[in-house]
Amino acid sequence: MKSIWFFDDVNLFRKLCPHKFKAYKANHSFDAYKKKDYIYFEEDSSNKVYLIERGKVKIGYYSEDGEEVVKAILIRGELFGETAILGETKREEFAQSIDNGTNICPIGVETMHSLMRDNQAFSFKIYKIIGFKLKKLERRLQLLLFKDTKTRLLDFLEELCEDYGYDCEKTGDKVIPHPYTQKDIACLIGTSRPTLNILLNELKEEKIIEFSRKEIRIYKNIA
Repeated sequence: MKSIWFFDDVNLFRKLCPHKFKAYKANHSFDAYKKKDYIYFEEDSSNKVYLIERGKVKIGYYSEDGEEVVKAILIRGELFGETAILGETKREEFAQSIDNGTNICPIGVETMHSLMRDNQAFSFKIYKIIGFKLKKLERRLQLLLFKDTKTRLLDFLEELCEDYGYDCEKTGDKVIPHPYTQKDIACLIGTSRPTLNILLNELKEEKIIEFSRKEIRIYKNIA
């Protein structure tokens, strides 16, 4: 697995959650959310950082026209709200659970700073995460602004392949088992679910991909 949210094949939740550290274990707890519950809203105070123990979380904001813009959909082991570490005082985005049974590990900013001061490797991982996330977000926004929907989809599939893909030994195809629904993918590339379905079927007819609910296969002659 080559996902930028993993380091040395270690899930971030397992590595960074405070309940793994003796000094913080006693006062540490988890928050549970249902589908469509908000973890925080735009303009809320930025006083915590969050790790996903289970479920999925959507990060986004609303445009001046009231249109929802999805920046990211995050899964187990991923970090969000991390700009609070850098001194952000109010949220510039919302975070919403899009899964029933989402479990979140909230970490106070002061606790996070303390952990970072006490552990240089921990601190390095956090800053590396922030850098990668900013780079990935910048690329996604550039695609939304300047590329057509099909190009955005192909770029997203390439990103999925880097994060989750592996080579099929028998055929040499790229196989991508992934955690996203079609609705998730449509949100991330800035299109509607019906349009996404049309594009996926076009790619299938062109013998570029094969897809099912939880897996996408990119044929060898294309990958």
